[in-house]
Order: sequence, then structure tokens, then C-alpha cells
Amino acid sequence: MKSLGIKKLYYSISEVSKIADLEQYVLRYWESEFEELNPAKNRAGNRIYTNKDIKLILFIKKLLRDERYTIEGAKQVLRTYTPDTDTGEQLELMGVQKVKTKIQDDQLREDVIEVKKFLEDLLVRLD
Repeated sequence: MKSLGIKKLYYSISEVSKIADLEQYVLRYWESEFEELNPAKNRAGNRIYTNKDIKLILFIKKLLRDERYTIEGAKQVLRTYTPDTDTGEQLELMGVQKVKTKIQDDQLREDVIEVKKFLEDLLVRLD
């Protein structure tokens, strides 16, 4: 069984490519077509994807591949798309490695548990 690192909050394009079962060039193309898909970039200029980005990518994939929407049709659907609001705020990339103490905030703890479940579900899909 592969380990994705349950505490990971950011993913590289190669990791997202494997998770979503899409080629990297497809992800870059979708980024140019869908303004909602706008991953941040690190200091080196590499894309860093959050769980919210991955959920959006999987939704776009569903629209285009499963439901057979055109790019323009998918854009119209995305205008009314609201991502899950209960995923919580993402931590700053530089601070992620420093967070080693027990999480005190109950809402943050719930958010971390939800992210963990999401990642475990993704792990099951990869096996």
C-alpha cells in the first residue's frame, strides 16, 4: 500500500496527475481553460495543489469524461459550482513542517480529520 503522507497539505503536479489519473499536460491545459483552477506556485515556480484544487480537478474530470460536457459546457456548470466550505483554511507552506504540537482548536482538528479521510479515500482509489 502506498503512503501519501496523511499530513500533506500541498501536492506537486506529478502527484495530482497520479491521484486524478490524468496526464500533467491535461492539468496544465485545464488550468488555462478554467479560471477556477488556479493552483499556487512555490518559490521555484512549481505548481502546488491543495485538496480543494484536487476536488475541483476531479469534478472537472467527471464533467468532461463521464458526463461528456464540452469545455464550454463545463465552464457554465463551474459558474454555479461552490467547493466544499468545510475543508478549512490551508496552512502556509513554510509553516507546515513546524506544526508538530497537538492541535488545540476543535474546528481545526475536525478539518484535519476530514482531510485525512479524504486522503485515505484517495489512497484506496490508487491501490
